[in-house]
Amino acid sequence: MTRPLFFGPADQVRSAEPGAAFVLGGDEGRHAATVRRLVAGERIDVSDGAGYRLGGVIAAVGTGTVELRVETAGQDPAPRHRLVLVQALAKGGRDEQAVEAATELGVDGVVPWHAERSIVRWRGDKAEKGRQKWVSLVGAAAKQSRRSFVPEVHGVLDTSGLAGWASSVDRMLVLHEDAEDSLADRMSALRGAGALDAPSSTAVVVGPEGGISDAELGKLRAAGAHTARLGPHVLRSSSAGPAALVLLNHLLGRW
Repeated sequence: MTRPLFFGPADQVRSAEPGAAFVLGGDEGRHAATVRRLVAGERIDVSDGAGYRLGGVIAAVGTGTVELRVETAGQDPAPRHRLVLVQALAKGGRDEQAVEAATELGVDGVVPWHAERSIVRWRGDKAEKGRQKWVSLVGAAAKQSRRSFVPEVHGVLDTSGLAGWASSVDRMLVLHEDAEDSLADRMSALRGAGALDAPSSTAVVVGPEGGISDAELGKLRAAGAHTARLGPHVLRSSSAGPAALVLLNHLLGRW
């Protein structure tokens, strides 16, 4: 069974050495001591959220704190191929469901997208509040799935902004039911052409409930994006991204 994971301040986590004591405090310490009710002798991991992981045994539990005797310390390897989910804002919390599942599946970054047909809107102060909600969401999901890397949550983008952002990744694949090529076939073609021989980044774009408009698709294609379909069925916005990530994890050798 994997050990429970908690997050600590980056400077403190990275300065800890095997044989030393590390005190986990704050919200994470309270969660470990009060909510999880961990006791001396149990083993846990502590990460900085950027891949640096401490492993050890609990030496003592205080009021809202846990003292860890560090046994191992080091950087977990980052995936050779980076995956980003571009998730259109959606009603009913379906966008949040997608982001949570994507985090558990190992996504490396998340981009909220204001699609033309998105019913949910992040305007003004809501934009940063919405992003911070997703930040908390991915943090909790990373902790639950024992991930030492917490995915980055970008600021919300409209379609023009997303087209401009496309140049920051090696490829952008827009999931679309009318696409001629399947996601598996497109990735196989890239592998055959040698495009996956070196480390790379792939963004998967998922539209809202009403779909992606022709105008939006034209803008993204002009920015270098390609369309791909998952299979014969139309998936909801909450499940399309996670389904694509499962497939990509396999095809890219991440799993």
